[in-house]
Amino acid sequence: MTPADRALHTPLTERFGLRLPVLAGRLMWLADAEYCAAAARAGFLPFITAASFPEPADLKAEIARCREMAEGRPFGVNVSMLPKLVPGEKTEDVFRLIIDEGIEVVETSGRNPEPYVPLLKEAGVTILHKVPSVRYAEKAQSVGVDMVAIVGAECGGHPGMDLIGSMVNLGLAERCLTIPWLIGGGVGTGAQIVAALACGAAGVVMGTRFLAAAELPAHQGYKDALVAAGERDTALTMQSVRNTIRTLRNETTETVARLERENPDIGIDALMPHVAGKIGREAYRTGDVSRGMLSAGQALGLLERSESFAEIAKTLEAEALIALARLRP
Repeated sequence: MTPADRALHTPLTERFGLRLPVLAGRLMWLADAEYCAAAARAGFLPFITAASFPEPADLKAEIARCREMAEGRPFGVNVSMLPKLVPGEKTEDVFRLIIDEGIEVVETSGRNPEPYVPLLKEAGVTILHKVPSVRYAEKAQSVGVDMVAIVGAECGGHPGMDLIGSMVNLGLAERCLTIPWLIGGGVGTGAQIVAALACGAAGVVMGTRFLAAAELPAHQGYKDALVAAGERDTALTMQSVRNTIRTLRNETTETVARLERENPDIGIDALMPHVAGKIGREAYRTGDVSRGMLSAGQALGLLERSESFAEIAKTLEAEALIALARLRP
């Protein structure tokens, strides 16, 4: 599988044989084998979220299931190295499982991956580290990762405390980085892919754009609510505990924002009854998006319909080709 235009060839597409230089952003509880296999078959690079499968046997089974459905297309595993997501600090065990399963690429996030770089490098695993701004990307580059993904203020989930926008991250990354880098946050069209490549990126990260994908393991009501939402329908909360998160605006975000205003020192324990992942997970099951912290970025404004990954790839490719044609005499 190769890009339709030479301008869309990048170190990312060449390394993994992708149709488009697009990384399908990891989605907690949602990036399962079915989702990742469909994204891989469409020509994107997806990642199973290890934290969604905390039991080693379950993660191994999900990797095997994805491999069976992906038709030989590449996929990776995301490892969020936060102890709270890997109970008992089992990060190294997760990496060893991934290596044993023959996974060729991992997406690391959450903290400095330096302690695990030698282990992964020795096994020939490509390390793509995800960060919220360029200053962290420079650090990751210095410790030997192969690629970095920079997802800034507009992204769903965790945009970091710096809240640097994607356009500024683009400009800084071109100046500061020598390894291949990707840009994310507010990216949802083929024209934006071309813009990122013109600025020196090897590709883009899309997460919100795929939240209504037909293969996403979530209730259709959830997908319909995201399609109906726009770029102004997200909220930033949890700054008080230095864990800023961008999610769909709903009853929960209003409550959390009020609690943080009333008590800036509130602490995570007091917020947990509202922000616990199990609450948001119910939205995926029932379609009720009124409660829970439902990660979504400002690219909601670019989400027009629920469609398959194959259809999304076709749309993005067509948009990219139109954008390239505008640049050529």
